[in-house]
Amino acid sequence: MYRISPLGLCLVASLISLQASAETVVPLNGQSSQQIQMDTSECQNTANSASTSAPVTGGRVKGAAVGAAAGAVGAQVRGNQHDEVYDRVDDDVKQDYRQNRAKETAAAGAVVGGSRQRQERRAQRNNSESTHASAYTSCLQGKGYQVTP
Repeated sequence: MYRISPLGLCLVASLISLQASAETVVPLNGQSSQQIQMDTSECQNTANSASTSAPVTGGRVKGAAVGAAAGAVGAQVRGNQHDEVYDRVDDDVKQDYRQNRAKETAAAGAVVGGSRQRQERRAQRNNSESTHASAYTSCLQGKGYQVTP
């Protein structure tokens, strides 16, 4: 049976941890290289499951729907502000006007919704990365390792 020196264990742990993250893992309880590999693999799996979250979807669709509703309501309000003229206009023309305004604002809403969706995805990705690192470090520390950046 092979005996690995503490320096050798540090080297093995460092190499393993480089694959997982940019951290140095030092065994504090004389763990074997096989145990280090099993522990880092288990902690990596734990961290991966802790950092998964539902994807952000539907931003453009939601934005378009809100924009369309706002456009139609806005068109009706503008029409009501000019009651004398608006009342004399044919109902089909009023409907076309409301639909055109709804289309214009739906397009703008889709752009805004897409932008918000991208911002939420970036924030979620950053949060997921920090959650992963924290879960990985906590798991290894709980198994008797010193983890340093």
